[in-house]
Amino acid sequence: MASPAPLGARTWTAVLVVGLVGQLAWVIENMYLNVFVYDTISTDPAVIAWMVALSAIAATAATLLFGAWSDRLARRREFIAIGYVAWGLVTAAFGLVGAGAAGAAAGEASAVASAGATVATAVIAIIALDCVMSFIGSGANDAAFAAWVTDSTVPANRGRVDGWLAIMPLVGMLLVFALLDPLTQEGRWELFFGTVGGLTAATGVAAWFLVRDRGVARHEHGVLKAVVDGLRPATVRREPALFATLAIWGVIGVSSQVFLPYVLIYLRYSLELDGSAIVLGVVLLLASALSVVGGRLIDRLGKARVLPFAVAAFAAGLVAMIFVRDAVGVIAAATVMMAGMMGSIAAVSALTRDHTPEDRAGGVQGARMIVAVMLPMIIGPAIGAAVISGSAHSYVELGVAHPVPGPEIFAAAAVVLLLVPLGIALRTRVLRRTEPAMADRG
Repeated sequence: MASPAPLGARTWTAVLVVGLVGQLAWVIENMYLNVFVYDTISTDPAVIAWMVALSAIAATAATLLFGAWSDRLARRREFIAIGYVAWGLVTAAFGLVGAGAAGAAAGEASAVASAGATVATAVIAIIALDCVMSFIGSGANDAAFAAWVTDSTVPANRGRVDGWLAIMPLVGMLLVFALLDPLTQEGRWELFFGTVGGLTAATGVAAWFLVRDRGVARHEHGVLKAVVDGLRPATVRREPALFATLAIWGVIGVSSQVFLPYVLIYLRYSLELDGSAIVLGVVLLLASALSVVGGRLIDRLGKARVLPFAVAAFAAGLVAMIFVRDAVGVIAAATVMMAGMMGSIAAVSALTRDHTPEDRAGGVQGARMIVAVMLPMIIGPAIGAAVISGSAHSYVELGVAHPVPGPEIFAAAAVVLLLVPLGIALRTRVLRRTEPAMADRG
């Protein structure tokens, strides 16, 4: 039977190509940059927490600005195409600046007693460049591309589209692990960043020809007025279902960010799994397949009906990760965890699109970035860092103890998810008061 509300081949190509490469770049920024800093500059988990938080603030500012700007012009293509090219160039440059800073820090550390000041300088340089990269990338991806996907879809096909988009971070991680991780093991960070940066820039060129604006209505307010309006309490009161849904997304995001920034470090340094890249690759393949199936279930059964089950699977996987230590156990637990996380994000993302006003798809991305990205990326890593510091797991190298994440980060993430049922109840109550038909349909 034909799928309801089918998308054309060109639209699907743009969704998959631009979405995947964007997530490849985010994998580098959100995960490998943390490993780079941990391996070459500082093992202090607070450094990673600060870097994630500040880059999230920069990303949110970009999404607010470029989302409102693209609404004002009723155009997304230029923001996506030009933004991806600039994003790629900055990512490639990151390898040169980052590796140079790390090399300088390492040289100083071995030569003089003032290594701490040099490390601090390197940390500041890395964080500053990370903020620039996040600002450009979020303007192109989180603002323009996300708004274009909303413009290009309808409620009947958003579960499938968001199901595919939800697995893109997993596929991105898989590709990086399979093709580029050996470069990081060899310390060839310049080539690592340069490869991803070049691919991102090339995708920007391709996006110019793939992406077509959908002729949505122009938002008549000025850019700054649109940004301010999107953050006013009156807007929350005017669109309660939208913000109740974003609140659920925010809780899921906080839970994810408690462990995600540290999970590669956990696998490498805490569990010390042989072939950790293979283990993670199997997990990502299985979780991606389950997430695609979940996207179809979302469209058939209803987004709101699937969401509690996806969150329950996420929580079950987190709890299982507390206890597993061997490769087989990690594969089983992490597959459930990642599939549940991606299914939860796909369902709540599709629900958010359903509540998005047609002339404010770009502006809503700013609110989404604040509630579902920035706040989770500030709160989640801080919780994770506090848990890591409090649990006192470490390894000793050259007589120096270095903190490493322990399984407690998964327990903390599972505790955060206990707030999701409250968010679902709030959203249901709001819908029954304002949109009873949608409350029944899910």
